[in-house]
Amino acid sequence: MRVGILTMFNGISYTYSLVNVVAEHLEMLLNAGVKTKLIVSEDCNDNERTGIYADVRLEWVKVTNRLNGQQIHWQDYSEPEGQVHDTFFDEAEVIARDLEDKLSDVDICIMHDIHYQGWHLVHNVALRKAQEKLPKIKFIAMTHSAPVNRPPNPKWPFSCRYTPMPNTTYIYPTQSGIAALAKQYNVPEGKCRVVHNSLDIMSSMSSELKSFHDQVNLISPDILIIYPGRFSTGKRFEKVASLAGAIKTQTELKVKVVFCDFPAMDTETKEYKAFIKKAGYLSGLREGDISFTSDLGFPQGFPRDSVFELFTLSNLFICPSYSESFGLTVLEAASRANFLVLNEAVPALEELGKQLKAYFMRWDARNFGYDTKETYRPSEQSYLEEHALKIVNLMRDNPVIYAKTLARKKYSPQWVWYNQLEPLLGE
Repeated sequence: MRVGILTMFNGISYTYSLVNVVAEHLEMLLNAGVKTKLIVSEDCNDNERTGIYADVRLEWVKVTNRLNGQQIHWQDYSEPEGQVHDTFFDEAEVIARDLEDKLSDVDICIMHDIHYQGWHLVHNVALRKAQEKLPKIKFIAMTHSAPVNRPPNPKWPFSCRYTPMPNTTYIYPTQSGIAALAKQYNVPEGKCRVVHNSLDIMSSMSSELKSFHDQVNLISPDILIIYPGRFSTGKRFEKVASLAGAIKTQTELKVKVVFCDFPAMDTETKEYKAFIKKAGYLSGLREGDISFTSDLGFPQGFPRDSVFELFTLSNLFICPSYSESFGLTVLEAASRANFLVLNEAVPALEELGKQLKAYFMRWDARNFGYDTKETYRPSEQSYLEEHALKIVNLMRDNPVIYAKTLARKKYSPQWVWYNQLEPLLGE
């Protein structure tokens, strides 16, 4: 499959929102191994190509913008009627011949705002002429602005902004606009589809986090738990794994735990990691649900700034620590809108957690002058499963946590690709 992205850009400025939307689609296509060509105006400056636009996998194709050696100056025909300039149809003819050539080797052509924008009317007309010679190509017309009202009896060539093109599916970024989109182009709603704009949250992250994400998918989990700490048994890493497993078994949600561990002199690392994994697996996690940053390129600890980035992605913070003098990581997790689950038996965590309205559970703890040991009836696993359901229900009911999770998951490039764009290519 070869896909052509028809934009007619005459510049690549990221301040133009459509440049960013197209960049997201290019990332999706190229990362999926789809042969892709970007079709722009011949006046688009190659020096402006950066980021994905400079990717060596991308074929860069330019369409003529000249008539008899003179530059074609686009004019805005946003009104539903009027008169086109004298050379309009001659310009459309030369553009059509070039489009026919530039699209001849593609299976699918995705066009952005070509049918919608008044200043693209000449390209709209040209594309319809070219299509007559390209009957096997599937066209996908994306509209990125609110649909306009269709006039009662549009006349050529202004009618191109209000009438469908054969073998074409019409796209809008939200379901709420589909009815209006169908009316503008006079097509059945069944010929329209939704493809969301995506949020590439990883694009602004550090190289360290991107490197880690390449090994551990941080976007797709329903529950993402980050637990940073010195790799000491007192931090009770295994209790985090056990509660995470209980959440998975009780809810069937996709759960991932990332331990940002750094060395502790009093701990046999290999043995303790095996113990933590075993605790998680016995509780319901599976291989791949638990990751240690020390195993994936950061043996001396994950960079502190990148831990904050991880908290930006995560939604649940569990701290069953045996002892804390303050609990700074609790504040760090709270500052990035994580649901907090803390060990109520630790005085510092109880004090801080009450101020932050945290959810409390009880694990063994060290107090001032004495230690506590918890007894669970009928079992610790039952205790974990009971609280797992409560925690997940509270997270679902919390609008901030819910919105954060949905923004990371459902509006990610991965979700949009697998659920909307890729299926559209195969229709």
